[in-house]
Amino acid sequence: MSVLCVGTLAFDTVETPTDRRERVLGGSASYFSYAASFFTAVRVVGRVGYDWPDDFTRRLTERGIDFQGVAKDLSHKSYFWHGRYRNDFQDRDTVAIELNGFEEYKPTVPAAFNDSEFVFLAASAPHVQLETMSQCPNRKIVFADTVDMWIETTRPELLKVLSQIDGLFINDIEARQLTGEHQTVRAAQAIRRFGPQWVVLKKGENGCLAVGPDDLIVSLPSYPSDTMLDPTGAGDSFAGGMIGFLCQAFRTNDVATSHSVSNSRQINRALLHRALLYGTSVASFTLSDFSLNALERLEKVDIERRVADIQAMLSGI
Repeated sequence: MSVLCVGTLAFDTVETPTDRRERVLGGSASYFSYAASFFTAVRVVGRVGYDWPDDFTRRLTERGIDFQGVAKDLSHKSYFWHGRYRNDFQDRDTVAIELNGFEEYKPTVPAAFNDSEFVFLAASAPHVQLETMSQCPNRKIVFADTVDMWIETTRPELLKVLSQIDGLFINDIEARQLTGEHQTVRAAQAIRRFGPQWVVLKKGENGCLAVGPDDLIVSLPSYPSDTMLDPTGAGDSFAGGMIGFLCQAFRTNDVATSHSVSNSRQINRALLHRALLYGTSVASFTLSDFSLNALERLEKVDIERRVADIQAMLSGI
């Protein structure tokens, strides 16, 4: 069982209080797919421009990530994001976004991907997310992510996305922006009324909070790292670790499956808690270096050790 991901493949320029990197490999699909690849096979649907380096593709495909759903646009450059972090590494300003034709992008899911059961709609334009879902007839569980730009500019389309998915990743600030609710649990509950059964609130250094059916709530702290170089992509890596772990659990029959989207109902408290642990573990490595550099040095055993460290921290051992 594999997971299909659609999202941005981008150049990032990142400024932090301590350093700066120019035009490094970035994008929501890049971080998610690399993180998920530690647990399961990953298929990517996306778009790159004529300036996209072959080396960026190689760095992803060497992980076994299937890139046949990525189209090369010979008329435009690739998506570009320039961000500047403030002194706390939590707040950041977007200096520039260059869509470079991404606003016109229409995803094409290859026929070889039609059997995809797990689908992740990484942060991208809602019309891209909707069109991707329409081309995944065998989808069973669909999670999505979004960011403030799409909440502000394409709310009607975003609400349509929410009505068709099983779970949403969103940070606490964006959850308040989307719902008008300032208390995090109420904001998550309000989002569930839009459609998704599961809402995972990303809270940066304050960890994560997941709200699901039957008043199920699971909360985890972040891993207390003393090496913070670049938080970019940590949220997408968190989602990749979590969804990758869930996909692995379904594939290995840790979870019984059926032929309906309601498979997300089979994500119980224990499974969700484990998935959040793995997402937290992977994300804690991402922020220790720029771009995908830390993930590229990572081994599965490192992820397992950190999960054990987090569990020991939680139990007070």
